[in-house]
Amino acid sequence: MTRVLITGGAGFIGSHTADILVEDGFKVRILDNLEPQAHSHLPSYLNDYVDFIRGNVCDSSIWIQALKDVEYVIHLAGVVGISQSMYQPARYLRSNSLGTSIFYEVLLSRNDIRKKIEKVIVASSKTIYGEGSYICEKDNLVYPEIRSAEQLRNCNWEIPCPICGGEIKPVGVMEDKPPQNLSPYALSKYDVERLSLIYGDVLDLPTVAFRYFSAYGPRQSLSNPYSGVCAIFISRMKNRKPPVIFEDGKQLRDFVYVNDIAKVNLLALKKRSSNGCYNVGSGKPTSIKKLSTVLSGIMDYSGDKEIRNEYRVGDTRNDFADISKIQRDFGFKPSWDLKNGLEELVKWSIGESAEDHFEESLKGAEVFRR
Repeated sequence: MTRVLITGGAGFIGSHTADILVEDGFKVRILDNLEPQAHSHLPSYLNDYVDFIRGNVCDSSIWIQALKDVEYVIHLAGVVGISQSMYQPARYLRSNSLGTSIFYEVLLSRNDIRKKIEKVIVASSKTIYGEGSYICEKDNLVYPEIRSAEQLRNCNWEIPCPICGGEIKPVGVMEDKPPQNLSPYALSKYDVERLSLIYGDVLDLPTVAFRYFSAYGPRQSLSNPYSGVCAIFISRMKNRKPPVIFEDGKQLRDFVYVNDIAKVNLLALKKRSSNGCYNVGSGKPTSIKKLSTVLSGIMDYSGDKEIRNEYRVGDTRNDFADISKIQRDFGFKPSWDLKNGLEELVKWSIGESAEDHFEESLKGAEVFRR
């Protein structure tokens, strides 16, 4: 039976990936340090048919233990949070960048381990792109820089063409967009991606880096204020507090259901010769204001939204995925639309505790108010 190691496998995306792999007949081993920010204990949802190792990816001896007799590696372990990374850069670079480099040092030093591995899949992130892609009628496809502090202080949220200054329209981001890496978190995920592709080539090891867009779904931590806007909004509503919307709420994001991510991880395992970077998203833009409205309806929340007309340093205006490459190479087609996915997330959340740490999470990062 084929053995797969999933690092971070007790987490949100990792546990769903473990479930779908076990169902498909793979033997799954999980390596996870049970980071307190995401877990208070070993989660009850962990699949009964996986082998579990508790350990840190920055420990080479743990990697050696976890990689024994492994044929495939899905490397998802790492800390997540753009704003938190701005004031804890060492923590993010240590866990994400260093942890991945230690994995490859183990492969370089232990040929007995390396020769058994047939493929590596790593979790990159859409955050590496920074601001999204746009079309200008005059200048065609353009890639604006991040908005200036002066522009944002004036609550001028939209982005002009960086060439002619005219109006531009957001379009799906393709994989060839130059990265901007606007936070230590983004930089650390780009490190993961580049390290994996460099050593994939050096070691002749098929490697795929998936740039996940905004993942959501059951098992998403409702008490971790860095786990994503869907979970943050649900936590606020469960605590009878209004969801907080930055800027004017018209900024666009790409929300992809966790089961679709798990499905594409499985597809990548089965297509052994595939290599390179791929967007994993729904391919459909959704405004933050609309997300809040849909969630409010599902949760029967009648309170107000709090649109603060504030901004956060490093936030993008629009970013959503062009998924034509992954559709072409993997036959990937998202199965879940946003409303159905949110209904499943809300249904799961009913029996879950949700400690609202949103305001607390803002204290460490610089937040500007009008």
